Amino acid sequence: MRKFLIIATIALLGTFGLAACQKSEQPVAQAARAVKPTSPTDMKGWQAYLGQIVQDNLGNITNPPYLYFVPAGDSPDDQAARGRVQDEVNSVVATTVLPGNMVAAGGPDSSKTAQVLETAFKNAQPGSFKGVVVLFIGDKADEAAVQAAVAPSGATFKFAQM
Repeated sequence: MRKFLIIATIALLGTFGLAACQKSEQPVAQAARAVKPTSPTDMKGWQAYLGQIVQDNLGNITNPPYLYFVPAGDSPDDQAARGRVQDEVNSVVATTVLPGNMVAAGGPDSSKTAQVLETAFKNAQPGSFKGVVVLFIGDKADEAAVQAAVAPSGATFKFAQM
């Protein structure tokens, strides 16, 4: 029985190997683009949407990005969740991030996302984020304020319109 499993495994791997060597005449289908969710509570939708925007803006970044979802809403649960995100971003900014990394933040409410980044970068040491990309995913109206807050850290600021 053991020999049969080994032979079956080798045959299966060989089949996959040969299939990978064949050139395909059919064009590879592009993955469907995620669309901006209409509900601020659609976590799977927001995860796919924001993840796609981060992918599109990675550039030369090879390390996994620090991605933060900033919840919308003003319920006690939303405020508590936003407080936890604020604490995480504050911690990352305070301990700095190594060059070649990205810190990205986005969420259903651009002004709340902007506020989280502005608050966190108030405490950044000048030049401490040199070589790091900070991606703000939000509305154009909030871009300048976030960029001004991030600038003293020395990070490369990127903006992506939601």
